[in-house]
Amino acid sequence: MNDVRRRTVLAAAGGTAIAGKAAALAQAPPAPSVAGRARPGREPGPYETRVRALMARMSIDEKLGQLQQLAWTGATGPGGGQTAAAEKAARRGRLGSVLNIYGARTTNTLQRMAVEESRLGIPLVFGLDVIHGMWTTFPIPLAQAAAFDPAVAEWDAEVSAREARSNGVHWAFSPMMDVCHEPRWGRIAEGDGEDPYLAARLAAAKTRAYQGDDLRSRRRLAACAKHMIAYGGVEGGRDYNTVDVSEARLRNFYLPPFRAALDAGVATVMASFNTVSGVPAHGYRHALTEILKEEWDFGGFVVSDYNGVQEMIVHGYAADRSDAARLAFDAGIDMEMASTTINEYGKRLLRRGEITTERLDDAVARILRLKFRLGLFEHPYVDEDTAIAGPTKASRAAAREAAGRTMVLLKNERSTLPLDRSGSIAVVGPFADSTDLRGSWAGPWAEEFRPVTVVDAVKDAAPKARISHVEGVDASGRNTRGIARAASAARATDVTVVVVGEAATLSGEASVRGDLGLPGHQERLISAIADTRAPFVVVLLSGRPLTMEGWLERTPAVLQAWHPGIEGGNAIADVLFGTVNPGGKLPVTFPRTVGQIPIYYNHENTGRPYDRANHYTSKYLDVANGPRFPFGHGLSYTTFDIGEPRLSVSRIRAEALRKGDTVEVAVAVRNTGRLKGDEVVQLYIRDPVASIVQPVRRLSGFRRVSLGPGRATTVRFRLSAEELGFWTQDPHGRFLVQKGEIRVFAGNSSLAKQGRTLTIT
Repeated sequence: MNDVRRRTVLAAAGGTAIAGKAAALAQAPPAPSVAGRARPGREPGPYETRVRALMARMSIDEKLGQLQQLAWTGATGPGGGQTAAAEKAARRGRLGSVLNIYGARTTNTLQRMAVEESRLGIPLVFGLDVIHGMWTTFPIPLAQAAAFDPAVAEWDAEVSAREARSNGVHWAFSPMMDVCHEPRWGRIAEGDGEDPYLAARLAAAKTRAYQGDDLRSRRRLAACAKHMIAYGGVEGGRDYNTVDVSEARLRNFYLPPFRAALDAGVATVMASFNTVSGVPAHGYRHALTEILKEEWDFGGFVVSDYNGVQEMIVHGYAADRSDAARLAFDAGIDMEMASTTINEYGKRLLRRGEITTERLDDAVARILRLKFRLGLFEHPYVDEDTAIAGPTKASRAAAREAAGRTMVLLKNERSTLPLDRSGSIAVVGPFADSTDLRGSWAGPWAEEFRPVTVVDAVKDAAPKARISHVEGVDASGRNTRGIARAASAARATDVTVVVVGEAATLSGEASVRGDLGLPGHQERLISAIADTRAPFVVVLLSGRPLTMEGWLERTPAVLQAWHPGIEGGNAIADVLFGTVNPGGKLPVTFPRTVGQIPIYYNHENTGRPYDRANHYTSKYLDVANGPRFPFGHGLSYTTFDIGEPRLSVSRIRAEALRKGDTVEVAVAVRNTGRLKGDEVVQLYIRDPVASIVQPVRRLSGFRRVSLGPGRATTVRFRLSAEELGFWTQDPHGRFLVQKGEIRVFAGNSSLAKQGRTLTIT
């Protein structure tokens, strides 16, 4: 079939009566289907009678109070804590939630003020930024994405939920699912990288693990899908900045993880700080109400981000605080974090008819439903005697295994890794003996629990080896006096482990970098070690992709360890010595230079794609074409052979896809090396001709498998309308499955070459 023809269109649009799976697709972005969790909708639930009875007794002030969240002493934004105000409002029954509060005794004390001293005794819901661990810090979310294994996200969420709930926390501001093409943005560390399919799978897994089957359980937390929407697309990577996005990009790229979280039953959603095509996200009714609450029928509530409502004034969208309250409330914000505009101006806005009683009751009901689901009316307090006070042996073991699965072997010339446990080893670099392994958003609550350092872990893993340690340079890379000593140590030992990277404070919120190289003179340390001509490896710690043009070619082996958490040192040693065979893959493209950014695998073609032989094609004059390391890249200590994808059918009718039929794709994989190891089989599709230009590749399936030497298995995927169609620019939501050819590729990175053609008729 000739690809140059225009293709017929099979469309699903909101409100259209279509059969089978396409009916769901008409209402929602493509996302992995999630069974077994009821998505909260607007239909009456088990607590509706109690919610309505309670609301009938509430005054306007008490209703507005439910929409207010104040910050406890530890602030996460401008303005500081609001402890005194929170206590006063709790006693008066004019407060719905508090953030940044934790500890069984502390939360019980404040909860008693609300339950025992207020008129109606409505309990508070306590929220906390439990992003990748409470006491037990797991690898950062970007690292968890590198595992290409949803179980890793589940381990984190399950341990976090147990620890946090026992300390009076009911609600985690996680998962963060901002798909991102911008590694300068510090918050890329909190998300799952650049691919919407991967992010959707992990968002669903983490949501299920936080919430379980029953939120009343003392081992579960309410989850919060954030940030809605398109926060990962901020211009220049500058936090809180502008995003200009088309409807098609919004629905195909940014929304799928949110829909996956909703399908997994996520209880709440948080708005984002950025503008979306000229409108601050806190005032973007199209996303928060038209798509989220109406099209998707989301019955949970939407919380603002810290001061986000009030900041619409600074954006130039709201005239004053009253106007900000009106705009945010109309857009779909149900609870306001930190700023107090809705609480202060709500009665006035009601009197003027600028907001309605129906909208107020809707917001209050959404919040009360969650409090009932959490069991707070029956059990508002936690048992202070059984509160988990720190990491346990089991939680540390889970964190260590998780960290090992997240590490990505970027390079390994001449089988430099794994290391021999005997002989002599020098461990050098600013992070060799550092406890700065937790990463951003580890929280002040985890400060008293020191991560295991790399040098201590190496000593423990190789007790018969002679281990020396020299810092070389400090973490900022400014103090270079120790470089000569580090080089001397390298000359005197069999192998040197150089541990470099960026401090946790250089990634995360408000931590944007214009230069993604190693800070300061860390590169000089690597060069000095390389000059000795002695064997060495580099362990790279970071919360984002870093550029490495100045030193990579001279380095035999590089292990990307991210910010690996409380057991990070042990997990690094596990990989260095081969106890764990690395199987992680990059969830984000690594650029050669900052000047290439944005560079990502799922880009659209230009009319003049790169051609070395043609000057007039899309390229840079001074940088080699393509990334330093592509999305999905990652090596192993063994080798694998991945076969061609085999399709169950070579042709399928679009009408059949509409009705729920699928195409099975089978991919054979064999361990061709001498060691047991993990491989991630990755499935990509390419739609070469469409009514809207499609990405050159789209991840449509992945499976991490573990195989012994010589062993083989077959991995099977299903391609449905979700994977084979796309959303158009229609703001009401129009999903298309078009006739034509689809190329299906399988391999171990986004550069997979082996493929077959599927024809949709």
